Amino acid sequence: MRELGPVVWLSRQRVYALPRYTECKAVLRDDVTFASGHGVALNPVTNRMSRGTTLNSDGTDHERRRKLLAHRLTPKALRSMSDTVESKARTVVEAAVTRRHVDGVRDLAMALPMAVVPDLVGWPEDGREHLLAWAGATFDSLGPLNRQWLRTTPAAISMLRFSRRVVRDRSVLAGSMGEDVLRAADAGTLPQSECSALMIDYLAPSLDTTISAISSALHLFATHPGQWDMLRQDPALVPNALNEVVRLESPLRAFSRKAVADADVGGVRLPRGSRVLVVYASANRDEREWDDPDTFDITRDVNRHLGFGYGVHGCAGQGLARLESQAILRELVARVKRIELTGKPTWAINNIIHRYHQLPLELVPA
Repeated sequence: MRELGPVVWLSRQRVYALPRYTECKAVLRDDVTFASGHGVALNPVTNRMSRGTTLNSDGTDHERRRKLLAHRLTPKALRSMSDTVESKARTVVEAAVTRRHVDGVRDLAMALPMAVVPDLVGWPEDGREHLLAWAGATFDSLGPLNRQWLRTTPAAISMLRFSRRVVRDRSVLAGSMGEDVLRAADAGTLPQSECSALMIDYLAPSLDTTISAISSALHLFATHPGQWDMLRQDPALVPNALNEVVRLESPLRAFSRKAVADADVGGVRLPRGSRVLVVYASANRDEREWDDPDTFDITRDVNRHLGFGYGVHGCAGQGLARLESQAILRELVARVKRIELTGKPTWAINNIIHRYHQLPLELVPA
């Protein structure tokens, strides 16, 4: 698609796709012309159902919803969590190294987010066994009305029902994001009808994107041992290495926007009402922006990647995702000499999320 041009019409989905970096960043920067409030999914059903979320809002509505929980994800708040996250990461990695032969997804990538995120959001213990499947289904619902959307819709609906029950019963954990949401509704600063959607809004992205980043890092370092040696020699490279992982294996493939006015993108006229697809994963491998874009290089100047989005709709939880992913990498660097593949990895099937389903590894102790 990048070779076809800056804007590519996808007739089956009736959407203008943006496969190149420059156009993606320009559209993400212009949130007035390219709105999220009409939904970011590739189907009208989900776009209607997701009203009331941070993802599906613009302007003052978006700012109000985001500010409600912003204090939980500030750099200061994340610093206060760092000791807890690092302790849990240490426990996860020590157990994996002791076992030596592991599934990188189940035993490492999933273990830390599942130990941190549900408590932060405030989900009760009852029902947590379904959270991963439900979160994945939530991302599936943002794709087109395809077979995968139909197959996973019951799980997405189950998550919404569960969230509504949690709000109704006020069974959120004390001191959590969920408690902040309920207090805002009690004070009249948030409509009661938005509470359940807002809790899902923060849970689903905080799980799958982090699982994607950690599992992709494990695979890349297993298949690029020289890069792993470099990271072990200089652990200060961990933050940049994670950025390079997210660039090369973007956790989110794409979200759409709606053009609310006629617009020019890359010299192409897009009419008002058009649905525009921002293809993050393609932009992050655009040959016009990156030298040797398919090469994994943890020393690359990579801070401008779009793996966590950009602009006012940049991922609100990216700081937490970085904290968790970097904690896992640092613990691995301290304990593991080599990461080796012991079987063929398999990919999870999802309309939006790009991550492994299984990743058989051997962790060779340092």
